[in-house]
Amino acid sequence: MDTQYLVDYSPALGRDMECMVYGRAGRPVLYIPCQDGRFYDFGDFHMAETLAPWIESGQIIVFSVDTIDKETWSDKAGDPGWRARRHEQWMDYLTKEMAPYILNRTKQPGIISFGCSLGATHAANLYLRRPDLFNGMLALSGIYTADYGFDGYMDSVVYQNSPVHYMANLPQDHPYIELFNSQRAAICVGLGPWELPDSTRQLADIFYRKRIHTWVDFWGHDCAHDWPWWYKQAAYFFPWLLGGEPGQ
Repeated sequence: MDTQYLVDYSPALGRDMECMVYGRAGRPVLYIPCQDGRFYDFGDFHMAETLAPWIESGQIIVFSVDTIDKETWSDKAGDPGWRARRHEQWMDYLTKEMAPYILNRTKQPGIISFGCSLGATHAANLYLRRPDLFNGMLALSGIYTADYGFDGYMDSVVYQNSPVHYMANLPQDHPYIELFNSQRAAICVGLGPWELPDSTRQLADIFYRKRIHTWVDFWGHDCAHDWPWWYKQAAYFFPWLLGGEPGQ
């Protein structure tokens, strides 16, 4: 598998940010690691092996970026207002720096956001806030309320990073709804060990009421919050995300 290491200074974050690229061509996928994860986790935790058939055949090219969760969602002792604004700087890095780079490099009209656990939270947030940049999404075992990171603290910045809050208030005639319904995106969670499906249920209800056709899928009580299940889910959903039928 072709891989490339990238490092570049991020004006939004005021520091160098690292990225690994897997593959040479195809639809771009932005992979967000799990909580506190690093840019190399896509390879180290074997998700690259799971998606190898699509990477090596030139159907997708994956850009795996760094998180700054230790400064933001995970730093429960830190000032929540500062942490929220630091997270928003990371969102600016992804939407204003990484996304234009990826789109220019691949000459594709949009990017698939993808993540597991807190990476799924971020992937869904990117897609729901910017379906003009992200034209697909796979979120596995995420939590879609900022309460997880901010323990009930709310301000305007936390609000815009809490999908169950801002999606509930999305106007019924908002142009993003037409965009959502013209694209393929999936949110999946299991009902087994360590999974927290409540916010996924909330989001599914909001989608139903707003007539948003994003696929929300609940797997069984044997499906745990762990890598072996995320491998199965990724292999199941990616064929569908790329325009075919779900895998087996």
